[in-house]
Amino acid sequence: MISTKTYTIRFNEDGYDILENLVNKKSYSKLFVIVDENSKKYCLSKLNNKVSLKLSIIETRSGETNKNIDTCLEVWNSLTKLKADRRSLIINLGGGVITDMGGFIASTFKRGIDFINIPTTLLSMVDASIGSKTGVNFNLIKNQIGLFSDPELVIIDTDFLVTLPLREIASGYAEIYKHSILSNENFEELTKNENLIYSDDLIRNSIRLKNEIVKKDKLENNIRKSLNFGHTIGHAIESVFLEKKNKLLHGEAIAIGMICESFISVKKSNFEIQKSENIKKHLKKIFQEINFSEDDIKNIINLIRFDKKNELNKPKFALISQIGKADLDVEVDDSLIIESIKYYSK
Repeated sequence: MISTKTYTIRFNEDGYDILENLVNKKSYSKLFVIVDENSKKYCLSKLNNKVSLKLSIIETRSGETNKNIDTCLEVWNSLTKLKADRRSLIINLGGGVITDMGGFIASTFKRGIDFINIPTTLLSMVDASIGSKTGVNFNLIKNQIGLFSDPELVIIDTDFLVTLPLREIASGYAEIYKHSILSNENFEELTKNENLIYSDDLIRNSIRLKNEIVKKDKLENNIRKSLNFGHTIGHAIESVFLEKKNKLLHGEAIAIGMICESFISVKKSNFEIQKSENIKKHLKKIFQEINFSEDDIKNIINLIRFDKKNELNKPKFALISQIGKADLDVEVDDSLIIESIKYYSK
């Protein structure tokens, strides 16, 4: 069990016991589960085998391109037609798109109804489903519309990971590796390893590391900004590739962002160049290399200008001065961002 200030993260069977107790205790009027076509096919039956609850299913479409207001409107309409009220409960069963968007939908419907996250991907287990951030993309810009809102409960069930392709596992690993950089826990072990590691212990530890930061700074005024390492450039890359045939998963884009931003850290925060090289070498073994055209780079620069962390139209980066120590709110010129992308491509 991992406790936050306002909700609890439970693992495996213990989580389902808590879920059933919570439903009985709060006497919810209706229970809804939001799924996409993948979590409906591969995960819903597993959930039904774990709990004895009467669930009304609301299905959305998978993928980052569907994490938008239009999808929210569809779900709000479904909730209305199914006579959801303020005493209803939403269970978000799926990856990061479902937990981000489902939490936002629940938190805004009738000024807010309870929701529970049951993440089914490695990425959503170690990142998206925890930390109380909810939201959707707007005009291809990541997470521009959203709010902080706590679930009643998060259930981490690693049995769901057997349903995932290796590419999805790797996407989640990017966040595990980021947490190791920020904490200096398991960093050397992971960096030296040429294979993809995602044991239960690593997953639990990664969740613990993120929650230690979130507890100190839930609203991202200070130390929580460190969790954005790799994300300023990574989110822009992810958005650029949303319009391409070869779309990138979140973790794939963030891996590139970490390579770029570790290089920027060398230039701006005196990060050790050899550590940057080690990060680059490790991540390039895990993730396929991506080629960027000059137009891609221009679009990345333009999107960074809309990043939600910016102040007075100036990009603000979370960098690293050493493994285990972040450097926050660093301004970075376009020329250095371009140089970092070229560093990635070498």
